[in-house]
Amino acid sequence: MAELPPFHLAFPVHDIAAARAFYGTLLGCPEGRSAADWVDFDFYGHQIVAHHSPDAKPRAHRNPVDGHDVPVPHFGAVLKMDHWKALAARLEAAGTDFVIAPTIRFEGLPGEQATMFFLDPSGNALEIKAMANPENLFAKQ
Repeated sequence: MAELPPFHLAFPVHDIAAARAFYGTLLGCPEGRSAADWVDFDFYGHQIVAHHSPDAKPRAHRNPVDGHDVPVPHFGAVLKMDHWKALAARLEAAGTDFVIAPTIRFEGLPGEQATMFFLDPSGNALEIKAMANPENLFAKQ
């Protein structure tokens, strides 16, 4: 798979301190630039920016995918399998309330992947996954 350029995502959070604790401490994302109302994080090589928005409300839509109700919208990262397993263990040890607990989906198919979904303190949905065969990230079933 070719190396991909980093993406940038800005998203609302109701509490900057809670965002720092979640993305910085729990997920282990280094903090970049910041101001009173926003903070940058290095999200596995990508730039995400939590912007203070006290009135923002997350959406509650879900779509069925391989027997699970996937929250939409969501964002996330595709990690190497060993990094995914370590993060899953850290989140489980921290008592994370998963939307979809760490699991394998599309088992035996080209898109087989380890995945987990959870919410940040502001209700933004995240998916962290790892591909069984990373070269199949964009393969059709």
